[in-house]
Amino acid sequence: MVDWLALPPLTALRALAALSETGSTVAAGARLNVSHAAVSQQVKLLEERLGLSLVDRSGRQLALSAEGRQIADAVIEGLSGVETVIARLTGQEAARPLTVSCTPAFAGAFLLPRLADFQKTHPGQSLMIDPTATLKEVGPGGVEVALRYGGGDWPGLEAELLILTPVAIVAAPGLVPGDGPVNPADLSGYPWLQELGTSEASDFLSWHGARLDLSQGVTSLPGNMVLDAARDGRGIAVIARAFAEADIAAGRLRLLYEDRRKKGYYLVTRPGHLRPVARDFIRWVRAQARG
Repeated sequence: MVDWLALPPLTALRALAALSETGSTVAAGARLNVSHAAVSQQVKLLEERLGLSLVDRSGRQLALSAEGRQIADAVIEGLSGVETVIARLTGQEAARPLTVSCTPAFAGAFLLPRLADFQKTHPGQSLMIDPTATLKEVGPGGVEVALRYGGGDWPGLEAELLILTPVAIVAAPGLVPGDGPVNPADLSGYPWLQELGTSEASDFLSWHGARLDLSQGVTSLPGNMVLDAARDGRGIAVIARAFAEADIAAGRLRLLYEDRRKKGYYLVTRPGHLRPVARDFIRWVRAQARG
């Protein structure tokens, strides 16, 4: 049985949870439709009520303490459950599309060619694919499933390796002639291609002790256009090898180097309840990745 009188005010708990999700009082205030000062005041009142330090204010940015994180996670989990039940009872949950965030490269090379199968096997279920290099927040009411490239370390989220693939540095044979791998430092004087919203070209060269020659130009494109530009000889491309494999095998692109610092694409969700459409999509995309 819940001791309702012992619980802190819901307004204060909501302020802490919103601060946890957004990372700033300004963004939390916008989420709750109140001022940032109101968020700060509610969090301070909650700290006084509980006799706990819930926020670390020593740095340039606010960060929740371990105690603050535990309380915020419990509030988010509980209210997410309430939101889900209300949406289900009012019919809103079934009608709302599943929002999936992924890179443009993943959307163009993996998801779009397979969407017909999802539509065939899951009739009536709607998807909203959000192709962006930005790491969108994952949580109820917004992005419910993300497909991210990296090493699998995203605090507060569950990450499952979906496609194991290193980064490939590729170019048209006419741009960089020869056979076999090359020294990354020897590539700094070429034009480069990278996914929009990233700094993959300069990051790669910097890791190998070289500096990008900006006089040759760096072209940032949506991920699904990087391969087209690379095939046309517009520059050296940084891309997940899985998406360039067919071009490498056919000789349209030359593999210059393979970077294994990142493992591949991960299926990323927030711990807790998932809607049936999210569970269906996850099962489907796992099956597609297995081939």
